[in-house]
Amino acid sequence: MDFNQLIRPHILKLQPYASARDEYSGKEGTFLDANENPFSSVSGENFNRYPDPYQWELKHKLSLLKGVSPESIFLGNGSDEPIDLLIKAVCEPLQNNIVIMPPTYGMYKVCADIQQVQVQQAPLSEDFDIDLDNVFDSVNAATKMIWVCSPNNPSGNLLNRDSIFQILKAFPEKLVVVDEAYVDFADSISFISELGNFENLIVLQTFSKAWGMAGLRLGVAYCNPFIIKILNKIKYPYNLNILSQQKLSEALDKVKEKNEFVKEINGLKEKLADDLKQIPSVIKIFPSDSNMLLVKFTEAKKLFNFLLDHKVIVRDRSNVVLCEDCLRLSIGTEAENEILLKAIKRFV
Repeated sequence: MDFNQLIRPHILKLQPYASARDEYSGKEGTFLDANENPFSSVSGENFNRYPDPYQWELKHKLSLLKGVSPESIFLGNGSDEPIDLLIKAVCEPLQNNIVIMPPTYGMYKVCADIQQVQVQQAPLSEDFDIDLDNVFDSVNAATKMIWVCSPNNPSGNLLNRDSIFQILKAFPEKLVVVDEAYVDFADSISFISELGNFENLIVLQTFSKAWGMAGLRLGVAYCNPFIIKILNKIKYPYNLNILSQQKLSEALDKVKEKNEFVKEINGLKEKLADDLKQIPSVIKIFPSDSNMLLVKFTEAKKLFNFLLDHKVIVRDRSNVVLCEDCLRLSIGTEAENEILLKAIKRFV
């Protein structure tokens, strides 16, 4: 893949900001270079020093966990940061386009719209899987990126793996981004294992779901080191704060606990699905490989408003393509799921 043809020319030539930690990355010394408060933080904690702008300690830990080189890892302020940066890096405003497969995660389109990048839509099939004919019809010479969300949001299901391979092979000159935010809940091998086979592959993951760290805003992109260098070039210098880095480092030592969360949430999901099947207003529960259930109800909008009035908050997806009369239910604790079920039965 000719990455020089992929990246916007002015980004290739861009001279990035050089932070104090670019010039000296050691931990020992008398630090008088970054205009920091030398004493401490007013909170009494040691947040007065700038964090490592490239998070190398975390990347080495992730490297061992995921089986990729640290140079192939980008850590961001949630997955939204690499989504935004990737579009900025490769798409010329008013000239290039991206392909998305609705219904899907809304930030792909939002980030493209902000950059005045056209969005080509290749809708999923009625059973929420990749429609290759739609994809091939949507890709053209101006396309720079194809976005695949698997497991998908809001439907919750894994997309066909063979179809993703066909897209990777059919468009080797275009970036194919596989967003695996929910992959921890799925019985599937991550596409991270395919990075060595496809230079055009980018895999996104997050620590917001299975790892339970949504409040810290931690996302990650895995891809070719050339693209990682470009993302580091255009990101804000200290994009991941020191507290988030510390907490993520602690979390990466607790993979067993994460796996226990996943097992419990998947069990609660199965129980919730079984209980919902007993409710007459439930028309369909779509298969899920994630920590959510997309459910089709009679009078979905009225039910949504009823739940909201009773402080039970779910997502109304009924205005989204292919999701008419559907609500998206995140899996809660056993007690929270019971509150949801009782409220639905009360509405019925």
